[in-house]
Amino acid sequence: MHYSAIFLLASAVCSFASPVWPRYTVDNEHFEVLALRATTQVNPAAVSDVTCIDPNLKIVFHDQNVAELGICGGIAGSITKCGGSPERTVGQSGSAKFTLTTATSGATINISKGRWEQCIRAARAICPTGSMSGRCTGGASSGDVNFTLESP
Repeated sequence: MHYSAIFLLASAVCSFASPVWPRYTVDNEHFEVLALRATTQVNPAAVSDVTCIDPNLKIVFHDQNVAELGICGGIAGSITKCGGSPERTVGQSGSAKFTLTTATSGATINISKGRWEQCIRAARAICPTGSMSGRCTGGASSGDVNFTLESP
């Protein structure tokens, strides 16, 4: 066999030995979300009737967090419970809007920050992206609290 034929054959074998993988880029925000979710425990009993409305809807993670703490006129910082006993409340920021209503007619929302955060964490375990709706276990003067996360 001629040397050029051997070289050509060796080149062909080497080029097939290394597959070419497509290049994908992932936003740092995605890694932040994964890290946060990995460090927090999820209580599946904190939520029920979760529906993923539009998984492709772009809701910025930071906006979701701000809107989450914006319910009841704001439950960030040292505030540990929804004040004012509303039947309906909205928390909104940028691309995220939470709407909460009582599941029982005549009840009022008195959800604690811990219960609310557990509810949303459990719902996001079911619907990791986009808009969703569900029911937080408890959180009202009588019964549960319904919620919807959507883009305003």
